[in-house]
Amino acid sequence: MSSNAVHNAVASLRACHDELAALPLDRLSHRELLDVLAELEVLARQLPAQSHRILARLAAEASPADLGAKTLPDVVATRLRVSRAEAKQRVRDAAQLGPRSSFTGEPLAPILELTAAAQAAGQIGPEHVAIIGKFFRKLPDWVDLQTRTQAEADLVLNARGLTPEELTQVAERLQTLIDQDGPMPDDAERARRRGFWIGKQQADGMTPVHGLLDPLAMATLEAVTAKLAAPGMCNPQDDSPCISGTPTHEQIEGDGRSVAQRNHDALTAMGRSILSSGELGQHNGLPAMVIVSTTLQDLTDAAGVGVTAGGALLPMSDVIRLASHAHHSLVVFDKHTARPLYLGRSKRIATADQRIVLLARDRGCTRPGCTVRGYDCQVHHATGWAAGGPTDVDAMVLACPADNRLADEGYCVRIRTDGSVEWIPPPHNDVGQARTNVYHHPERMLTTSDEVGDEVA
Repeated sequence: MSSNAVHNAVASLRACHDELAALPLDRLSHRELLDVLAELEVLARQLPAQSHRILARLAAEASPADLGAKTLPDVVATRLRVSRAEAKQRVRDAAQLGPRSSFTGEPLAPILELTAAAQAAGQIGPEHVAIIGKFFRKLPDWVDLQTRTQAEADLVLNARGLTPEELTQVAERLQTLIDQDGPMPDDAERARRRGFWIGKQQADGMTPVHGLLDPLAMATLEAVTAKLAAPGMCNPQDDSPCISGTPTHEQIEGDGRSVAQRNHDALTAMGRSILSSGELGQHNGLPAMVIVSTTLQDLTDAAGVGVTAGGALLPMSDVIRLASHAHHSLVVFDKHTARPLYLGRSKRIATADQRIVLLARDRGCTRPGCTVRGYDCQVHHATGWAAGGPTDVDAMVLACPADNRLADEGYCVRIRTDGSVEWIPPPHNDVGQARTNVYHHPERMLTTSDEVGDEVA
């Protein structure tokens, strides 16, 4: 079959849609409208099966770098202009529901064969698919293949006639029946389930977290919180919080915090203690430390917020509190002539001072669409060190390790006069995507002023 046949089939689908969109609906009865809606739903459920076929082949054969990105989800997000989370989900779905091949090239059925068949027939929708996928992700590794196959058959059979809410109840009950008492304690199973998730920072500055600690992590945390989360310890409301030794009777009696609040403050004290110890060494060329950028105006007025190199917003009162313990960092911006930021060709590796400046300016990876925070980025020579470019702060940008390598795949990276970083893709990967990354600088999309203030760190 020629490639033209595939393109013609897709064009026919679009033509049929255009024809439908041009037809009036005012002469249809309410029942007829619902019939048409149901038929459209079946079609909408079937179309992802074609995406699975495409993504399965791309995952097996394609090089993301040749397609202009570091991973297949990034390729999908850029080309289709969907979120990275949605792109990752589509790639995961394709891995479970798309066709496969053996090492010898023989075709294999999808991993979730019955689910894929029901979706291709339009019998189940994306919500049903998500519930079934979640069921198998939670299923312990010790469950045998026969039980897994029967469980999928039961879920798909029910999904054909149930709403997602009803199917969720069935899936939870089935999970309980398969694993009524839970598996015997197993190191591999515990290792699979362990995790600590840090959510998105909310509008009020608070950040949700949740997770599962394995026995070793719990034993370690127990020992630390027994000391640092005891009544009277590490209380930020005290003028001189007790962070070592034994708190005074007044500190203990005056401690009105809940257990959860004491645990929270203990974690903060743990982090500050290990950062100040210097035992963490360096990360991407800088000593492990909290780096915050803000404007000189906000720092002077003690108003507004600072932005950490991890992307978190920090109230100015906290910025000032941190700066009082590390004022030396401010000289990088205030009197940078004393700390060389322009090295010419004398060195290839960026200095710590230069990295601090770049963290304040770029905040994270500068490639459009990349959300990697500044702490995890490397320094990229925009003019190319090998091509004779200097190691000057105004000729370097931040890029995550994968994009730092991708920059050598035909991209032209340059710094605009306004300080933003532009990534121009090679012609064969240019699909009209954005040239600059505003993810780390949302304020640029909210202001019309050219005066953004002098940044300090």
